[in-house]
Amino acid sequence: MPRVRVQGLKHQPPEWSFPVRIALTVFAALCCLVRATACVAESPGRPNVVFILIDDLRYDTFGFMGHPFVETPHIDALAKGGVQFTNAFVTTSLCSPSRASFLTGRYMHNHKVVDNADRMPDGTLTFPQLLQKADYQTAFIGKWHMGGSSAAPRAGFDHWVSFAGQGTYAPGKHKLNVNDTLVPRQKYMTDELTDYAVDWLDEQSSDEPFLLYLSHKGVHGLYDPAERHRDRYKEAAFPRPATMANTPANYAGKPMWVQDQRNSWHGVEYPYYGRSKQSLAEMYRHYCEMILSIDDSVGRVMQALKKRGVDRNTLVLFTSDGGHFWGEHGLIDKRCAYEESIRIPLLAHCPSLITPGTKCDAIVANIDVAPTLLELAGTSVPTSIDGQSFAGLLKEPTSKEHRRQSLLYEYYWEPQFPQTPTMFCLRANQFKLIQYHGVWDTDELYDIVNDPHEIRNLIREPKHKQRVSQMRQQLHLQLKQTGGLAIPLGFKRSHGSNRRSANGSNRATFPGHLIDDK
Repeated sequence: MPRVRVQGLKHQPPEWSFPVRIALTVFAALCCLVRATACVAESPGRPNVVFILIDDLRYDTFGFMGHPFVETPHIDALAKGGVQFTNAFVTTSLCSPSRASFLTGRYMHNHKVVDNADRMPDGTLTFPQLLQKADYQTAFIGKWHMGGSSAAPRAGFDHWVSFAGQGTYAPGKHKLNVNDTLVPRQKYMTDELTDYAVDWLDEQSSDEPFLLYLSHKGVHGLYDPAERHRDRYKEAAFPRPATMANTPANYAGKPMWVQDQRNSWHGVEYPYYGRSKQSLAEMYRHYCEMILSIDDSVGRVMQALKKRGVDRNTLVLFTSDGGHFWGEHGLIDKRCAYEESIRIPLLAHCPSLITPGTKCDAIVANIDVAPTLLELAGTSVPTSIDGQSFAGLLKEPTSKEHRRQSLLYEYYWEPQFPQTPTMFCLRANQFKLIQYHGVWDTDELYDIVNDPHEIRNLIREPKHKQRVSQMRQQLHLQLKQTGGLAIPLGFKRSHGSNRRSANGSNRATFPGHLIDDK
């Protein structure tokens, strides 16, 4: 009777009994199965995707960022277990335009969603549509916002849960659109959306990859935390930024519109016209308390992935549609091109793909998410996309290849909020140029490395004259190359004829009908 040779057994007796031969054969088969399974785990193929988008969440309000009191253990765990992009930005810091850029990979001037009232044009191509065509099961759960009049399902999603416009935190008598059926609200918004997300994850088959697009309303104002978190930080000290003070030093070199905006809907002296009936410090504390329910949501989603055994091969991206001012330069909200407005958190977690606890300092943006996910899914990236994939940086975050040298930022003046002008910005690794359009004022240049709080405007310093000229050219070229000059804006070659006589009249004052006696 011939011997049975079993891989991995070096010493075999001269004769084997039949039961022993059967046992060893089964053992060998199991060894091969375990080895094959291990190979699959290390070579995951197309990953599942969970994209978690928060509203107005700053990059620095987390435990892992050293915040003085906010507790975010689940978000901290994402950072510890994945890669943190320390130079992540939006190309427009406004809800709907930014969300459209995440979905399309395109600048605002291309996807045409220029404010919070605009619907995404019919026929607009999004990455969920392409993943759906590539046999991903897709779900959208949360705030859509692009065109506030409808909560109807949009193209690209097999499963849909949403609401019209901004929605509300408390359920009240409001309803959600669940696959074209109106369903009464039951819970605090963040918790309810998470319930739907976890339920959908539990229903997914392991035969097909999935995309969960979880788009939270939180932590958008007005600030209304969950009851279990309300007043958790009531006694916490408001971290008043140094640039909030109304002093000549803070406003030296700043545009006039920034100083004027201090006393406006988006300023510290008249925030939201007092609608919240809270001080700035009270609003900030409630904002921080709202982050706690977001952290709970992240923990529940991660637990659901682990329960299903798909956590290793699921790419979780955690980010925000923009930053938020809390007093910097006398401002609140966002829109402007200062760092607190345009910088966002971006965490990526996928154990089979990413080395835990790593950081990447490359400049990445919301327009880069779409091409990244399409590349990882093995789907071709449309040439219409403006962003560039950072898939390679997930695997090698310190790689110097395929890094952009600068990023274009844009914001268009809104009739509803006339205090903030149209602006374009070129954000490079060290210097930032902010250029204003349609307003008689000064532009700005900052050395971000040595002046991270953007205090000293270098725009008129002789030693930076050549740099300013070069950056103006680069900014104009990026607009031109990406189709941003459909409305001819003109090439801003200099400061323009913007001077006034010291012997002439003073600047005009605001007319009486614009002044509230409050």
